[in-house]
Amino acid sequence: MADDTPVPPPPHSLQQPVPPTPSEPRKRGRLSTACSQCHIRKQKCSGERPCLHCLRRGVADLCLRRTEGTPGSDPHPKRRRKTLPNEAASTVSKLAPLLQSRSEEVPARAQQQPEESPYSIESDIEEPLTSPRVGQLWKTRGAPSFFGNSYFGPQVAATMIDAPAPDIPTGANPSRRSTIARPFRDESGPFSQLWDLLGLLPRRKSTVDRLVDLFLTDVNWKIDAVHPQTFRKSYVKFWKRKSGFDDVTTVDLRWLALLFIILAIGVMLDCPQRCSPELQRECEESSLRFYWAARRAVVIAPSFYGESTDLVRAGVLITRYLIHSRRLSESWLTVGFASRIAMAQGIHVDGVRWGLPRKATETRRRLWCHLYSLDRMIALALGRPYSISDAQCLTEEPDNIWVDDLSDDEALQAEPRPLDDPTPAVLSFFSYRLSKIIGSIQEQCFGNYSASYDKVVALDSELIAWKYSLPSYFQLHDPDLSLDATHSFLQWHRLYLHTNYHFARITLHRPYLLRSSITNRFELSREACLSSACADLKTRLEHRVVDSNENFIWSLGAHQLFNSGIVLGIMAVRDPYSIRTAAILEDLEAYCEKQNSDIWVNEFGLAETRVIELCIAKVKQKRQDMTQQQAAASTTQATTPMPEQAEASSDPANSRLSGGFEALTAPVPGDQFGLSQGDGDSMHFDSVWPAVWQDQSFSFPGAADLETWQEMINTIGTH
Repeated sequence: MADDTPVPPPPHSLQQPVPPTPSEPRKRGRLSTACSQCHIRKQKCSGERPCLHCLRRGVADLCLRRTEGTPGSDPHPKRRRKTLPNEAASTVSKLAPLLQSRSEEVPARAQQQPEESPYSIESDIEEPLTSPRVGQLWKTRGAPSFFGNSYFGPQVAATMIDAPAPDIPTGANPSRRSTIARPFRDESGPFSQLWDLLGLLPRRKSTVDRLVDLFLTDVNWKIDAVHPQTFRKSYVKFWKRKSGFDDVTTVDLRWLALLFIILAIGVMLDCPQRCSPELQRECEESSLRFYWAARRAVVIAPSFYGESTDLVRAGVLITRYLIHSRRLSESWLTVGFASRIAMAQGIHVDGVRWGLPRKATETRRRLWCHLYSLDRMIALALGRPYSISDAQCLTEEPDNIWVDDLSDDEALQAEPRPLDDPTPAVLSFFSYRLSKIIGSIQEQCFGNYSASYDKVVALDSELIAWKYSLPSYFQLHDPDLSLDATHSFLQWHRLYLHTNYHFARITLHRPYLLRSSITNRFELSREACLSSACADLKTRLEHRVVDSNENFIWSLGAHQLFNSGIVLGIMAVRDPYSIRTAAILEDLEAYCEKQNSDIWVNEFGLAETRVIELCIAKVKQKRQDMTQQQAAASTTQATTPMPEQAEASSDPANSRLSGGFEALTAPVPGDQFGLSQGDGDSMHFDSVWPAVWQDQSFSFPGAADLETWQEMINTIGTH
């Protein structure tokens, strides 16, 4: 992604003062040419744009012209009153209505009111009075920081009296007394933390170069992680620093967190797919070492510096790394932390409202879409609350355009492309639309209150509508693969969108998979679970591990959040004698064999495989018991024939009462999968595992909890 630091509008010229208009004659006296900042500090201004003092202080964007005859241009703007004892009461009484009026104002244009908020970055677009109140971006600790309308800090107070806000420096912000005598390597400052983290980098720069190149070449462009040119610029600057202590503190700890997680992924890409166990263990340990360094840097960086988009990108990559490792509980924590860092910078408000260039706006939109999708998917997979609230966000979808490699002027003139000509941005807005539906699924079906089945059907209709809105190259059935040769990212984006859809649909209908209904009301849920589970299992079986980079990219899909094999295994255990059970067992056995032969499968993947094997064993046992019972029954009938057998078989009433094992082998009409429709033997199962079909908030046990799975499978299979 391109550098999307908020860029304020260019300051006005300080070379020539504006001549007085005829209607407003110039006042007598000297015409001041100093900028607003030099005038406040009573410094001699150089008259340049920006002036030397503002450049030296690092506030070039605040170097604005003071014009005569315009509002706010009084040589003595809002002179500070000498607060006398008898005036204190009136000052306090006037402060309350002033604060009230300030809180009700809509942010105005920065050009119209240059002195309104000297430390804020506001929108350059005129908005109606009915537009939402989005808060402000204040510069604090060297970075733009978002504060809502309820905030009343030193910046707001300074704005009210047209005075410069105090500059909060970077660092740990110790007390004034503790800064009198501080050692150079202070443990409370960022130096010691940086020193420890830099010691975790490989000693050879060539090793770091190789790992970074692997990530940027093989992975980055497929998942839209970072902007290569911007990252390499910071990378070159990092390695050009001096080796002494003086330049250690100039390292940006926020960018260092991004470098560490890229190295963690690069180590996995650098490891051969077929290697010895010793080399595999060494690569895993090195990757985890860089991962923990990234986690540490992400947590520490906001304590010393302001937030930045590098921290958000690092949080997104850390979350993807955990999804690859199947550590979903940790990923829920990291995506929540990343979303809060993003909201602290105002990314949850569209860049147009902040007056940002189009290039920065588009990159921020895509970054927010990736973060939003991860937050919704992980929250639904774990049944935990998500971090991003739609009521607090004012975002827009990105366009089908790629402006990262363009200048600001070129990006402003660029036109969005049609969907027939896809760009890497198509994944962001299609996944964002699906994530909106996923958020509705969690709110309405898995919240504190149960939802009606009509609501489930309505949400399923939204999923179907999203499916049909996909372009031809993203279709779930028979997609157009002609563009894959020229747009190599499409095959991976197609995988992510398909697995996200199947994950959402199975999760929506899973509580109704085993429910009983005399009118067969839940046939839609069984059809949906079966079709999506089969499609997902087909994707797993067709995946062939070619090299490490493709294996890592493939493992970033939503199929890592759930296992369709477990859903099919439960359906097979529930009805082991249906026509499709044999085919389901065949595919499940092939999947288990594939998982057991993969040396890169971790303990979470093996635990899910063990659960599927329990389902397979239970189904085979029931089918074998039925075969033995049928053989024993046929032997008994052959040795002891009954004379009334012919009469009983000719009587329709008796034939219905003596269905025997034929009733067990034939599925109930109207139920393709043999699932019971209100049978009496399900009452005991309801009493043991009622949450399976009566509570939408119920979720299957953890894959590692084999004892609970064994009990649940035995109960389902017995009844």
